[in-house]
Amino acid sequence: MILDKLTIGKKKIFIILFINFSIWRFGSITMFFSENIDTLVNWYIATLSLYLQSNFSVLKVFKNFKDYSSQKPLALSLGMFDGVHLGHKSIIDELIKVGTENNLETAILTFWPHPRFVFNPNEDLKLLNTIDEKKELIEKYNIDHLFLKEFDDEFRNLTGEEFVRQILIDKLNVKYLIIGYDHSFGKNKSGNFELLQKLSKELDFDVEQMEAINIHENNISSTKVRNALLTGNIKAANEMLGYSYSVSGTVVHGKKIGRTIGYPTANIDTESIKLLPKKGAYIVETEVQGQQYKGMLSIGTNPTVNGEKLTVEVYILDFEGDIYDENITVRFRDFLHDEIKFEGLEKLIERLDEDKRLTREFQF
Repeated sequence: MILDKLTIGKKKIFIILFINFSIWRFGSITMFFSENIDTLVNWYIATLSLYLQSNFSVLKVFKNFKDYSSQKPLALSLGMFDGVHLGHKSIIDELIKVGTENNLETAILTFWPHPRFVFNPNEDLKLLNTIDEKKELIEKYNIDHLFLKEFDDEFRNLTGEEFVRQILIDKLNVKYLIIGYDHSFGKNKSGNFELLQKLSKELDFDVEQMEAINIHENNISSTKVRNALLTGNIKAANEMLGYSYSVSGTVVHGKKIGRTIGYPTANIDTESIKLLPKKGAYIVETEVQGQQYKGMLSIGTNPTVNGEKLTVEVYILDFEGDIYDENITVRFRDFLHDEIKFEGLEKLIERLDEDKRLTREFQF
């Protein structure tokens, strides 16, 4: 159902509209539940489906070009969009503006896995977004279509010109193409803005290259966001992203040492592809069961108790409950300190007490 695809915020709006419309249309809830209930319900489903299709943007995701069909041509941008940071947002904003002005549907074409995994299989690359996170971030901008193309051997061998002709024009009917300031594509990076300008005249499409978005005189890029996180510079990373960097995962059983010292933690099993900030302690906002709590998060090996395995665990302030096997999300707000090996548990507890004070005082 369309309702299932809506974001939580849109669902709330939908429910409010539904209730108000019911009261207005039928005069009272009593009349709604009349002897013609089946007819009325079917009418509601049909009417509301049409209403939602025309008034709410539902992101359509395609993994195969052959599954895509549309009566309207596209305004499209292509790239990895890892992090969907403020630089990407400027492209998306322009995409929506162009689509609206020219009666075009909007689309983003990205690749999975990341091409660097294909070209450099031994590289230990970590990404800012899982595939689900990327979908959720892009959906917030009301883009119509998201193409998640597998970066396979056949695709990687297309030249830049073949990609434009065979994919963008023949399969997707692109009429307006927007690329980033440093974007290249195709085998041996043979596709660039100059090639697109040349082909646009022959193939009847417009092309636009966006300028870099700068913060503090430095252009924003996914690489710079990763580097900021890997050095613990959470504020810089969040500033470039335009939102708080987050990590999600399932709560799993750990050694349960924290509960013996008054600081029970939730151990989070994260996706292996997801970038974790540098080892250390952080102030985080923790989402549990739909509620938000302040938290102190540790990334490290717990050297004070001779740990070896890297863990991600969060102490959630003002929360009690069994959340094993549940999914939680932590949003990084500030860096507290590097990972420390204390002389004993007493020193560890002293530091935890101080971290808790700082976390409680932190203004979210």
